[in-house]
Amino acid sequence: MKDSVPFDPAPEPEPLKILIAGGFGVGKTTMVAAASEIEPLTTEAALTEASRPTDLLTGSEDKTTTTVAMDFGRITLPGRHLQLLLFGTPGQDRFWFMWDDLALGAIGAVVLADTRRLDACFPAVEYCDDRGLPYVVAVNQFDSAHRYSEDEIRGAARLHPAIPVVQFDARDTSSARRTLITLTEHALHLALTRTSDPERTAHTHAF
Repeated sequence: MKDSVPFDPAPEPEPLKILIAGGFGVGKTTMVAAASEIEPLTTEAALTEASRPTDLLTGSEDKTTTTVAMDFGRITLPGRHLQLLLFGTPGQDRFWFMWDDLALGAIGAVVLADTRRLDACFPAVEYCDDRGLPYVVAVNQFDSAHRYSEDEIRGAARLHPAIPVVQFDARDTSSARRTLITLTEHALHLALTRTSDPERTAHTHAF
């Protein structure tokens, strides 16, 4: 009788937490929903007339809800043995106090940018820079948005040359997932760099 071969289960994928950040109405909830392999958890509330003075709707006039806590989604990358846990931030400044809790333990962030109001991404860029959190800037290709070059976006947001800038469509699953992979590779590369040369990496996010 032949010896039985012991069962060797596939290793559990390593969970990696990723922040999906940016201003109000730039597509964070849409991106999480498009990328997630599970039904995403959302905390949407209806916009009210009272909120209109503070919730700028330029370019998002049809928007009727807003995230008041977070969005959550998950995507597994079997070939890489990774599981990405996506945490979308609320965009309005009155909810920014929640960002530190959402960012705790994150390997990095995808900062969404809308070229119709590029300045809406500046607080998220500044947040990541101040905390040394690896990030990529993902320019959401809204149909009505003007197309700016990567250099123009870098100049406007004062991005370090090492920060990746990607053009993507938050509604498209493949596009959203490619952006997440770009962030994951960037964050892991920085982690390896920090291990080998901490002083050099400390200047990567310095302005």
